[in-house]
Amino acid sequence: MKLHPSIDAARVIQAVEGDDCMGLCAACGADAYGVEPDARKYECEECGAHAVYGAEEYLFMGDLA
Repeated sequence: MKLHPSIDAARVIQAVEGDDCMGLCAACGADAYGVEPDARKYECEECGAHAVYGAEEYLFMGDLA
């Protein structure tokens, strides 16, 4: 999966450590709040794409730079 350039390992780790149920949109890079850690393909409130993943889920995907 192609990730928005703003999504990198440091940003994902920060989101996980924040323990705020945060997700990130792989399409536009927007933050998404109230997202389950294992969320996949949730709809993004910013761009409408079904590309929001929970922060912890990005760790399992292994595509982070």
